[in-house]
Amino acid sequence: MTLINNDITAASSLLSQGHLVAIPTETVYGMGANAFNSEAVKSIFAVKNRPFYDPLIIHTSSADRIAEWGMEIPEQLLALTKRFWPGPLTVLINKSERVSDIVTAGLPRVAVRIPNHPLTLSMLVQCDFPVAAPSANPFGYVSPTSAEHVKKHFDGKISMILNGGPCSVGIESTIVGVEQGKVVVYRLGGISVEDIEKEVGKVLVQTSSSKPDAPGMLIKHYSPAKRVLAVDTQIELNAHINATSAFIVFNFEVNDVASKNIIRLSSSENHAEAAQAFYSALRHWDDDASIQNIIVQRMPDFGLGRAINDRLSRAIA
Repeated sequence: MTLINNDITAASSLLSQGHLVAIPTETVYGMGANAFNSEAVKSIFAVKNRPFYDPLIIHTSSADRIAEWGMEIPEQLLALTKRFWPGPLTVLINKSERVSDIVTAGLPRVAVRIPNHPLTLSMLVQCDFPVAAPSANPFGYVSPTSAEHVKKHFDGKISMILNGGPCSVGIESTIVGVEQGKVVVYRLGGISVEDIEKEVGKVLVQTSSSKPDAPGMLIKHYSPAKRVLAVDTQIELNAHINATSAFIVFNFEVNDVASKNIIRLSSSENHAEAAQAFYSALRHWDDDASIQNIIVQRMPDFGLGRAINDRLSRAIA
C-alpha cells in the first residue's frame, strides 16, 4: 500500500533511493523521480503508461541549483523567471549531460520549473537532485489536483503520496522557450499569455504537436472516462439537455437538470476559480453509470480561460 502523509524527509529519502513519490504543486500533483537516476525516470513512463517520446519537466527549489547542475536560463526568459518563480512557469533550457536523454525524449532542451507549494519546495531543498515529475495520472487521463485523485489510480504502485491538500491553480504550468531570439509559448497554463507579454512583449504561441518539443503538446490528452462535448452558446447547451448528460458551465444556465449533474466552475465568473475546479469537475461523473456525456461550456478565450479551453479541446480530440 502506498504511504500518504506530509513527511518531506521521508519523501526526499525515497526519491534519493530511486522510488516514485507523488508530489503536490500549485498546478497539479506530479509523479516524481530522481531526474539524475535513469532507471527511476524509466519507471515513471512504465507506471503512467506514458510514451517515451513525451518529455518530462524537472523541478527544483532555486535558480542557483539549476546553475550548479551546469544549465543556464536564456537571457530572454530571465524577466519571466524573476517575476513568476516560484510559480506555474516552466522554461525550456539547454540540458546538461547530467540530465538523462530519457527525461527530454532525446531532445537537447529540458523543461525546468520551481513550483510554488510550501511542502514540495521544502522537500526539494532536501534533494541534491532535480525531481522529474509529469502529472500523476494514467497517460492521457485528467490530471490530478488532490492526493485522493492520485491514490485512485496508483495506490500500491508508487511508494508515497506527499499530501499537500488541493492544488491552488489547478491546471499545469505555462511552458516557454526561445527560438531564433523570440519567446515561444509551448503550453498554455497557469500564467496567461497576457501576463507573459507584459514582461517580454509579443510571443509566439505554438502549443500542439504529434512529436512534442515540450511536455503537454500532444493533441489528445486530459480525457475523462465519459465522452466530452464543448458548447459555445446557450442554444447549443440547451440542445443537449437530457437525462444522460452532465454539465460543466461558467456563466450559462442549465434548466430542467438535476443539481447533482451540474457543476458551475465559478460563482463569480472568475477565471482562476474556474481553472482550479476544472479537472476535478471533469472527473466527477467517472463512476456514475447514468451519465454518458459531459457537456462543457467553452470559456471566454482570454486569460486563464484560454488555457482551460486548450485542455477542453485536447479532452475532446
